[in-house]
Amino acid sequence: MTNKILFIANWKMFGDLESLKSIESVIKLTKKKTYTKAKVIYCPPFTLLSSFVNKTKKSKVNVGSQDCHFEKDNGPFTGSISSSMVKKIGAEYVIIGHSEKRIEGDSNEKINKKIHNAISNNLKVIFCIGENLYEKNNKKTNYVIKKQINSGLKKIKKIDKIIFAYEPVWSIGTGKVLNNNKLEKQILYIKKYLKKKFRKQNTQIIYGGSVNNKNIDNLKQIAGINGFLIGGASQNSKKFIDIIKKTII
Repeated sequence: MTNKILFIANWKMFGDLESLKSIESVIKLTKKKTYTKAKVIYCPPFTLLSSFVNKTKKSKVNVGSQDCHFEKDNGPFTGSISSSMVKKIGAEYVIIGHSEKRIEGDSNEKINKKIHNAISNNLKVIFCIGENLYEKNNKKTNYVIKKQINSGLKKIKKIDKIIFAYEPVWSIGTGKVLNNNKLEKQILYIKKYLKKKFRKQNTQIIYGGSVNNKNIDNLKQIAGINGFLIGGASQNSKKFIDIIKKTII
């Protein structure tokens, strides 16, 4: 893993070939000495993976997939992509367990299979965990997070290829974020639990959920956060660059 600050752009169902132009300014930024601490990873739709890989080949920017199938290689699964396909196309990361995929039917068991397959294909996993509004209001956040970690990482011994993304479901796209004190306590809880479970292995925890160029000044002050998973704001290169600049400087 890296000790750099991670800026992971999840483009979701957004973008076309014209969108490639928008990442040129970000690539240029990562070449400047001032921003050597920043590690940028773009996760575009499947249709753009190959184009993004080719566009970023000679840069410090990396590419990841937004998901992969729970089967390791090929199979009769219309509309899906396997971790081996992701790796062969040149991507290095994959998002697994995002709440939007959980809503579509990804169980903890299915997520566990995806993680095993991704790691076996030498991909680095961005593992999303987080509670929904009902769970938050009923004070089940820690219970849910522990269950997601325990089930999702069943029979996983090493977490050196896993980035943990704490992304409260109720915060995604709503503009609502925990206050700094509560969020810091939540990140600390997750870190302590992971260190206990995985025998003090180093962990990387990033935060996702309505991250933008207006609240990043507050979010960057929270201890224990190793970076950010950014949705809508990452689709606009000016806003994305603003987030990076405000975090690094």
